[in-house]
Amino acid sequence: MSICRFLKWVVLLLVMFPSLFDPSLSHFDSAKKKQMREKVRKMFYHAYENYMTHAFPHDELKPLTRSFTDSLSELGNLKLEHLPQNYNGTALTLIESLSSLVILGNYTEFERAVLWLSENLSFDVDARVNLFEGNIRVLGGLVSAHILATDSKNRLVQGSYKNQLLDLAEDLGQRFLPAFDTPTGLPYAWINLKYGVMKNETTETSTSGCGSLILEMGALSRLTGDPKYESASLRALRKLWSMRSSLNLLGTTLDVETGEWIEHSSGIGAGVDSFYEYLFKAHILFGKEDFWRMFHSAYLAVQKYFRHGPWYHEADMRTGKATYWQLTSLQAFWPGLQVLVGDIEAANSSHREFVHVWKKFGVLPERYLLDHQMLHPTEKYYPLRPELAESTFYLYQATEDPWYIEVGEAIVDSLNLYTKVEGGFASIRDVTTMQTEDHQHSFFLAETCKYLYLLFDDSFLVDRNYIFTTEGHPLPVLSAWHERLPEIYIPSNWTYVKKEKPKRASAMSLQVCPALSLNSRHGEQLVESACHIPDARNDHKCFSDEECGVDSTNCRRRSCSLGGYCGLWLII
Repeated sequence: MSICRFLKWVVLLLVMFPSLFDPSLSHFDSAKKKQMREKVRKMFYHAYENYMTHAFPHDELKPLTRSFTDSLSELGNLKLEHLPQNYNGTALTLIESLSSLVILGNYTEFERAVLWLSENLSFDVDARVNLFEGNIRVLGGLVSAHILATDSKNRLVQGSYKNQLLDLAEDLGQRFLPAFDTPTGLPYAWINLKYGVMKNETTETSTSGCGSLILEMGALSRLTGDPKYESASLRALRKLWSMRSSLNLLGTTLDVETGEWIEHSSGIGAGVDSFYEYLFKAHILFGKEDFWRMFHSAYLAVQKYFRHGPWYHEADMRTGKATYWQLTSLQAFWPGLQVLVGDIEAANSSHREFVHVWKKFGVLPERYLLDHQMLHPTEKYYPLRPELAESTFYLYQATEDPWYIEVGEAIVDSLNLYTKVEGGFASIRDVTTMQTEDHQHSFFLAETCKYLYLLFDDSFLVDRNYIFTTEGHPLPVLSAWHERLPEIYIPSNWTYVKKEKPKRASAMSLQVCPALSLNSRHGEQLVESACHIPDARNDHKCFSDEECGVDSTNCRRRSCSLGGYCGLWLII
């Protein structure tokens, strides 16, 4: 063997197996993760303790003035209409923090919080709240915390907990039900917790508002044995799906009484994002095959009509024609969802673009105009959103690539540099000046800190199988909740990756790709690539073969032509 060839092999081994040459590297990685875990722990408690000192039992903390805001009725209420007069909060941030306390291992504070809520929380209040926000934040927080409180592995609230959180969740779910009393079964976006649907209530709602209720309300039905909550959310979801276009695309806003679309432009961002997320996660949680079929069709349509290389623009649901070329911070959840369906390559591609924008500004702006490579002129803010941290966590779980640890470290450092103030963590009003805003959103504790902590310490997931709601609340995947549990989720192929993991098929490839691999067994296609993405579009410009992925019809890799178009390799 020549010396050059020998050196090439040494370099290759160094890249692939650095610990073979320097055993201290694995120790370094472990020490780095431990150091970062403690940084995130300090972040969480700085936010939590300031909330408990200056805002509790009100909804959210105002960290600059060290005061509070009773914001539950303001969430999603852009015009701040119909605000209640005598509403004094429902301890929203405390509810949102419950599962994070368990993940951080603070069982004592979790028990204290559970007992306080059990004795003091009431939803019999004259407050008009957004159904979607109330569902993912409050109902989801209570249902998840109830499950954690009754989990024998946690040894929590021994002898003092008698399902009080579940009782509160059921009371809240009952108060949500009048919103579904429409000719279409699509729920009103707003519900008064005390009096139901208000007179002359708006009939406009979003796709997310109708299609992102099934996890929390379905779990509530499974826990209480009362099917009405799941039935209402499922009827709404199926009606929404029936309104899709011939391209399997959905719009952004609609009328709940007529079932007509109001806004036909759509994407994977605000107003639609969690619809896609909940279709697939409902398939995991409940095992219903129709959730899979809906998601499969919707996912392929997203890849065909929204995807442009690593980016996702918006398009008209009727024609598939591009409408708005913009990145929104909420889209950063998408790579995490792609990890769950096995699209690691595609997830990594998009995730790196979001990381690039984060590093460009120091945080992720709400909107970035892709066609002009500039900030949106008015939406320059960053409200402590968790989506990039969420996707980073999922990608590290799937790949164990230490690069994602570096990304997590950069996010933590940015948050501490730009958003940490003496009274908590403040939102950013303008990413060009880093001017802060007097608001610490509850999802900072429910999601941002949680996903960053799990990135550096995933011990909570060992020997357990959870899915996380769109608000970051864990729900266990239980066989008792399934009509039929797909084999790919036994015992837990996505929440915790063992060191010695066999080559596995992705959830998508199992059901889409034909069995071409010589190593396939029982008709499985043993590939981890995004083999289901039919992205050979006339208006798609590619720059490398990696962007083109694999054809969905035959699992053959596509190449990028000199003209910038994706096409199949020709075998001559």
